[in-house]
Amino acid sequence: MTSILDLTKEELEEKIKPSFRAKQIYQWIYQKYANSFHEMLNLPKLLRDELAQNYILSPLTLAKEEQSIDGSKKYLFTLQDKLTIESVLLPMKNEQFDKDGNRICHARYTICISSQVGCKMGCAFCLTGKSGFVRNLNAGEITAQVLFIKKLNNISAERRVNIVYMGMGEPLDNLQNVAKAVGIFADLDGLAVSPKRQTISTSGLSRQIAKLGKMDIGVLLAISLHAIDDETRGRLMPINKAYNIQSVIEAVKAFPIDMRKKIMFEYLIIKNVNDSLQSAKKLVKLLSQIKAKVNLIYFNPHNGSEFERPDEKDVAAFADFLNSHGLLCTIRQSKGLDISAACGQLKQRRESELA
Repeated sequence: MTSILDLTKEELEEKIKPSFRAKQIYQWIYQKYANSFHEMLNLPKLLRDELAQNYILSPLTLAKEEQSIDGSKKYLFTLQDKLTIESVLLPMKNEQFDKDGNRICHARYTICISSQVGCKMGCAFCLTGKSGFVRNLNAGEITAQVLFIKKLNNISAERRVNIVYMGMGEPLDNLQNVAKAVGIFADLDGLAVSPKRQTISTSGLSRQIAKLGKMDIGVLLAISLHAIDDETRGRLMPINKAYNIQSVIEAVKAFPIDMRKKIMFEYLIIKNVNDSLQSAKKLVKLLSQIKAKVNLIYFNPHNGSEFERPDEKDVAAFADFLNSHGLLCTIRQSKGLDISAACGQLKQRRESELA
């Protein structure tokens, strides 16, 4: 059965007459967190019945939740066809209050969402790719993840979140549905999450980066680089054989970005693979002509992996070298290490339990 979350407001206006009802429905779903069509009391009963007959509100059910001591939460969702996907809630900043108990700063969150069931990319360090690719998510299955998590955590509708397409799957391999989800998230009668708060993370599909650039939908771009030469990157990411580093760099140079923003390059640091200062030197040279920011990520070990987590001193030295040579660099603080932190790990554990 079709989820109403799969429809843009404009698509809903075409299906529901008079068309102003679409705005009311959107507000009920995304701003009032309605759990059924029958709660939408400013709609005629006949319309509510029609909606309930033709649509479901959410294509997801919660299969499992794990919470880390650092506050991050990982969710396993079951889709209508019984397949499962993962999403993560990352608290970025806690609420702050003054001495009188008045709130002076709201909590801030990033939600990491999936775009596919499984993945075709087959990256050597990623658990998701081990199970292969099953199918793309439609726009409703993508948007439902954020809506579900906001409702579960009592994050009010007016509180904006950052959205990162960095869960299971390669977002640019599902470009049309991801782009549609970006628009649904951004609708002012919905969650009103500006494209500037949405980051699409890609393993480097150069042609798709170019297509996304031509769409000019205003999202931020993050490139999973992870290595500075084709030999190492090819070992880590088989996609490098089709889209080598130079093709990725050229596509990024042509990508339209806000003048105040930078292209994010994600660099997963793996012990004795890409953590040397020699690699840092080559990275500075590689990104010298790009308005770039590097986000260093500790490799999260998982069962069966051939790779190891790097030493903190080596990561710090790597970051210091980049920053001292004019390449803005941050170290992503690892979250959820006490739970199923690695992408695909919660899904794999759940399947093992049910086997």
